[in-house]
Amino acid sequence: MSKTKNKKRSRIIWRSVLSVLLVIAIGANIALYHFSDVISAYFSTIDMDSKEAVAARETSTKLVEKIADEGIVLLKNDDNTLPLKTSQEKKTKVNVFGWSFTNPIYGGTGSGSADASTAVTPKAGLESAGFEVNEQLYKAYVDTGLERPMVGMNGQDWTIPEPEPTKFYTNELMRQAKEFSDTAIIFIARSGGEGADLPVSLDGEDTFDPEGGAFGATGVRYGNKDDLDANKHYLELSNREKGMIDAVTANFDNVILVVNSSNTFELGWVKDYSQIKSVVNIAGPGQNGFTSLGKVLAGQVNPSGRTVDIYTADLLKNPAMSSFGDQYYVLKNEDGSYSIATDKQKVKLNYVDYKEGVYLGYRFYETAADEGAINYDEEVVYPFGYGLSYTEFAQEVVPNSLKWDDENISVDVKVTNTGSVEGKEVVQLYYSAPYTGKIEKPSKVLGAFAKTDVIKPGESETITLSFKVEDMASYDSNKVYTSNGGYVLEAGEYSLMLMKNSHEKITDVASKELSQVTYYTEGRSSDQQVAVNRLDNELTGEGSLTKVLSRANGFANLNEVLTQDQTYTVKDAENKTMTVKGKVTTTNFVNYINGIRYDVPADTNDKAPTTGAENGKTLKDYVGVDYNDESWDTLLDQLTVDDLVSLSTLGGYRTVEIESVGKPATLDYDGPAAINNMNMAANGQSGIAFPAEVMLASTWNVELAKQMGESIGAEAQAYGVTGWYAPAMNIHRTAFAGRNFEYYSEDGLLSGKMAAAVTNGFQSKGGYVYIKHFALNDQETNRTNGVLTWANEQTVREVYLKPFELAVKEGGAGAVMSSFNSIGNTWAGASSGLLKEILRNEWGFTGLVVTDFYMINAYPYMNYELGIRSGNDLYLTGAAPVGVAEVNTESNDTLWAMRDAAHSILYTVANSSAIDNPMSSETPTWVKITIAVDVLVALGIGIGFFLTFRKGKEKGKENAA
Repeated sequence: MSKTKNKKRSRIIWRSVLSVLLVIAIGANIALYHFSDVISAYFSTIDMDSKEAVAARETSTKLVEKIADEGIVLLKNDDNTLPLKTSQEKKTKVNVFGWSFTNPIYGGTGSGSADASTAVTPKAGLESAGFEVNEQLYKAYVDTGLERPMVGMNGQDWTIPEPEPTKFYTNELMRQAKEFSDTAIIFIARSGGEGADLPVSLDGEDTFDPEGGAFGATGVRYGNKDDLDANKHYLELSNREKGMIDAVTANFDNVILVVNSSNTFELGWVKDYSQIKSVVNIAGPGQNGFTSLGKVLAGQVNPSGRTVDIYTADLLKNPAMSSFGDQYYVLKNEDGSYSIATDKQKVKLNYVDYKEGVYLGYRFYETAADEGAINYDEEVVYPFGYGLSYTEFAQEVVPNSLKWDDENISVDVKVTNTGSVEGKEVVQLYYSAPYTGKIEKPSKVLGAFAKTDVIKPGESETITLSFKVEDMASYDSNKVYTSNGGYVLEAGEYSLMLMKNSHEKITDVASKELSQVTYYTEGRSSDQQVAVNRLDNELTGEGSLTKVLSRANGFANLNEVLTQDQTYTVKDAENKTMTVKGKVTTTNFVNYINGIRYDVPADTNDKAPTTGAENGKTLKDYVGVDYNDESWDTLLDQLTVDDLVSLSTLGGYRTVEIESVGKPATLDYDGPAAINNMNMAANGQSGIAFPAEVMLASTWNVELAKQMGESIGAEAQAYGVTGWYAPAMNIHRTAFAGRNFEYYSEDGLLSGKMAAAVTNGFQSKGGYVYIKHFALNDQETNRTNGVLTWANEQTVREVYLKPFELAVKEGGAGAVMSSFNSIGNTWAGASSGLLKEILRNEWGFTGLVVTDFYMINAYPYMNYELGIRSGNDLYLTGAAPVGVAEVNTESNDTLWAMRDAAHSILYTVANSSAIDNPMSSETPTWVKITIAVDVLVALGIGIGFFLTFRKGKEKGKENAA
């Protein structure tokens, strides 16, 4: 081959290489453009050392301890075993048994988690209070090599770490412990988190569906094979723990049990051990809450926490457990076999029935006891609102202080410390409404509560408790008195009771006879629109709830309601047989669900909205302008179609900048226990870890809740964060819900008051909250399948919407996060009855609604067009452009819906600190580096092409010559 041909081939190869490099460079830049927000978030850092950030974290750290001081609940204290006397001069020696003492639970996992890598350990907390912990025993647990198993969104291992009792608790170990101290503390812990509910049977690897994936259960590795017991659940003693307790109580007469769990733990077994004198519950305590545990055990802090859920002897006997977890619709095939019903996107059709109705938690157990349907002492270990103190308090109604007219109720209660130690007391006022058999009513409902300041021995404090008469009204969803549902006060006797807790009455306060039914036909005083049935379209029809628990005849239908579902042997997707709990439905039902989830109605608007107008307005001009002011149209007209699409679809942990109206970008971060998000975590940064919300609620201190909101709000401002995906306020429907740690209580009033206070506190610093998850997201199982959640509207309104209602009406919540699950047959984010009629029109909400995590390929039922038309304004997309909705901009109805969404988003941002303190618009460092690299690469490729083409031309001239 000639030298000329070799050179020609070489030029062709180099041109090809350069062309490939050019294509790669262009492709890389396109990819970087699409993922620029994610990359910026990953590489960006927050100035954690700024004066404002340091001051905010110092305040938060102090507040964490205050919350833990009041959120620890003393459940038992026989023989005044606690407090244990300590002093710094002569430390009190204690043995602490239980592996979890070396690796406790600080909170939960998922969006409600927080960085506890530098948190105060239980050992350090005890030592700081003057205890000397048995180091040899502690080291023996550490030397076992056990690790805390993973319980999170990417998988669950429900192993309960504990050494094998017969091998660990040797005669030598117990002898050393007894010589060290005659006092033993037993430490037991339970975890929980986003993505899966706690197992109701420890039966091994088939506890959960191994195909769950992210945001769902991904199977179980169970290390302690001797703990596998299908007859036991996660919230009772494991076999190894039972062995440990037997060993400890056989050697010690003074035993203190510490339960480190946000989920209610079964404690009926304690009565079988006379050696266990005291029981203390500490939920996830956050950054330095274990310091409070030491102080409480030492008597440096007098415990004042109260239970936020009822503690029952058998958690599985809770009526709500009859429809909780994995339940399917099944179809009967032509050959008589059964199969799991799926929709056209191959999403399994799961359901959960709120068959217990309004009789949830203490509302059931107190009512059932009053009706003679249960033996309360056998069924209940500790009531709702229960907790002990190191002192005694007397509560009495101040004479002539009761005021009860047609609208308001108030009463003064004098609280006197009759003991010898200063402390705080919780005052609880319950009401009883008449049960006529027409509308379901619990016999006792919490009406108002308050917490005193510190009261010294012999001194008193007077507390005023108040609520509105209309708060006692029941919702008539079955239209007994109303034509379309509504709130009514039935005729009969209404009573007020001052209670120590949900079961122990201090005194009857008053009663009043209502001679006729009161109808709220003009709406309650706090409503902007009359409340009527708004969810009938979602909550009725095939596949819906058929039986609801009734108080009639002493809960005569209890067994019938709890056993209405059956088990079926079905074929799964791989044609394997499996047994499922479910109910048979028809193919028509599946087709109907397909229509509800995926069919977008035809347009009703003939014209599209005005877009791209040049009116010269900016968002700053609308600070403080009423949401309903017509002048907003002038600003909204300026938005282009691209603006509308970007503003609503790119809502993952932010709202985007919109130049046409001068809207700044904002950062929106998780989570209920801390300011926490992916770029903070990626760079080892996190806000201070606050106690789990259940511990905050256990304080029964609304002022502390407000301070928590203020403190996290101050941190957010210091970090440049405006929106906060919190507080979370779903209901503890059962003890086994995976995210109970980040929800407050089984009671809507307690949850709502806490949420409203946190909301007020955070938003006072200039940010806005996203109260979540709206609504009926009370289990993790199948939530990302859009599980069909069925209840009657009375149950929905009186129990599950109550916290959200209070957070909006009293807290002024600026934003809401909708939920993965469905309200009846309709995805919550596409329920206009929920998002438009109840939230906006009835409650007066004017903020924005964001979805839970949105990835259309993973969660196809989260239909963008149906959601945006139904009042779901913003879509929480992750790694753009993956999973972002494709918007039909040819639809006039969709364009108008996006305009409404833009209105809500702009209004929310306009009334936040982001207007005066916008995010920095400085070009990120990685972008500058990329530009520099692009210039060098382009220059290199350009020179390469120039040289190869120039040499080719020169050679051509030589040949021509």
